[in-house]
Amino acid sequence: MSAFRGQGLGSTHGAAPGSVRRAFGSKDKPPPLMDPTRERDRGRILRLFAPYRWRLAAVLALIVVGAGLSMVSPFLLRTALDDGIFKHETTLLTEVVLGMIGIAIVTAALSVWQTYVSNVVGQRVMHDLRAAVYQRLQRMSLAFFTRTRTGEVQSRIANDIGGLDNVVTTTATTIAQNATTVIAALVAMCLLDWRLAVISLVFVPLFVWLTRRVGKVRRKITTEQQRRLADLSALVSESLSVSGIMLGKTMGRSRDLAERFTGESQGIADLEVRSRMAGRWVMSSIQMTFAIQPAIIYWLAGQSFIGGTISIGTVVAFTTLQTRLLFPIQSLLGVGADMEASLALFDRIFEYLDLPIDIVEAEHPVELPADEMLGEVRFDAVSFKYNDQQADWTLADVDLVVPAGTRTAVVGETGAGKTTLGYLVARLYEPQRGRVTIDGVDIRNASLASLAATVGVVSQETYLFHSSVRENLRFARPDATDEEIEDAARAARIHDLIASLPDGYDTVVGERGYRFSGGEKQRMAIARTVLRNPPVLVLDEATSSLDTQTEYAVQEALERLAEGRTTITIAHRLSTVREASQILVIEAGQVVERGTHEELLAAGGLYADLYETQFKHQENQDPNLDVERTRAPR
Repeated sequence: MSAFRGQGLGSTHGAAPGSVRRAFGSKDKPPPLMDPTRERDRGRILRLFAPYRWRLAAVLALIVVGAGLSMVSPFLLRTALDDGIFKHETTLLTEVVLGMIGIAIVTAALSVWQTYVSNVVGQRVMHDLRAAVYQRLQRMSLAFFTRTRTGEVQSRIANDIGGLDNVVTTTATTIAQNATTVIAALVAMCLLDWRLAVISLVFVPLFVWLTRRVGKVRRKITTEQQRRLADLSALVSESLSVSGIMLGKTMGRSRDLAERFTGESQGIADLEVRSRMAGRWVMSSIQMTFAIQPAIIYWLAGQSFIGGTISIGTVVAFTTLQTRLLFPIQSLLGVGADMEASLALFDRIFEYLDLPIDIVEAEHPVELPADEMLGEVRFDAVSFKYNDQQADWTLADVDLVVPAGTRTAVVGETGAGKTTLGYLVARLYEPQRGRVTIDGVDIRNASLASLAATVGVVSQETYLFHSSVRENLRFARPDATDEEIEDAARAARIHDLIASLPDGYDTVVGERGYRFSGGEKQRMAIARTVLRNPPVLVLDEATSSLDTQTEYAVQEALERLAEGRTTITIAHRLSTVREASQILVIEAGQVVERGTHEELLAAGGLYADLYETQFKHQENQDPNLDVERTRAPR
């Protein structure tokens, strides 16, 4: 379970408890054993290996040759016993022994080669799965990550795909190798004595049926294991982050979290024991039966009711084949159970690969030339809500125009839909109704890459990678030079601080940038946007973490950045809204007022109320507003 369910920890990435199954509205339970899609999934699994069919064909050829050679040895053994030893034909005995040695050397070399090729194929399939899941997740909208635990996503990539390593690396070749060995051994046994062969294989159908039942049990256990592993990953991800550790310590819940982790870990350990012990008596019975069979063959060979004479060489060769048959049949039966269990992992992986993509690039996308865009943003009857189960619209029938090169401020109570409006411009969300255009181009028709270059977003939650300051800034534009990075930092009023550090721009920021204050991280985020230099800016509480003096300095940088650009500012601070060309007041997802600061104050509506409750006290506390009052409205 989520470590902080109901405690309000962290970002929206951990907002929704439960697994992805619950997030998508389905019940959190393993798929039914008689799921009609299982055969389709098996075909889908096989298609994973299709790009490597020629390598697999080479592996199969090596397996067939190796199995064929290994089946020659029992016949050489019979010849060595019946003719070489009992008839004292030393020359023949030498030739047969050399043949047996040669076969052993060749089959060993073929086995090494086959193992190498099969592992290459298996690891490439693993890579394909990991890459496919990651790429799919990169295409998901922001809404998916606001309702899915980060630990759940990590578990799918690490635990589920990682759990398939042995299956995709060795299982296919193991099946082919053992099946070929079994077929070759059966042929050889029938050639030696068909009656003994029939007696030896009489219990195999029963073993197959029992193994399939064991496989179904293991599949159910594996499904539960992976669910519990996802819960454990979420617990670790949340409680061992910097924010989680701080919350646990300050709330005095560290011991409780440790006990919760211990309980989850114990549950997984118990499930692992159940998984390993599932069908153990069945498999032991199979092994016991195969171990007893050579003794039965010796006994039968000496009975009078067996017509004809069976030579000692034939009996020894036959029991040798029986011994060789034991491992591949056991392995095939075990692989069958493993495959049933691995279907639970494939179910979870395919669930992610089949996630519907909310935001899809147009078939023939329009390239937005960022350096030529004017930046007029228009909302035409836009309505949006986060899911179909939501009763009310987050935004309802919004019509607005943000003229090119102007600044529009968006204000309203918490939860009114301000941030959603800004994120729709960047197409982080997709409206269910209406359209958003930039310079008359519906952003759904624009290429995602050019839209990202056109619209820059500085959010209220700044994220920094555990890397150097330079690499965090260069993430905005990989081809940026060091000089350009420093210029962007100067514009965001953060260069002097970075330069004063012992390692300067090579300073590692720490997990989520915790080596820096909120205001310093916010200025780094602004520097990234300066470096990207987009024609449209969305500033979502971009200065919310800054003190008054720092905010004023950054506002000056943003003023220069906003010149000639379209800026949509979402803010709670009067200093960031009063100089806007227009102010939009959002209430319950609708634009209820619009105008300049003076016009809206004169109207005496909701903005006037917000001014009295949220902004007016800032006017008395912020001396810089006295300077701003002298400026002419834009």
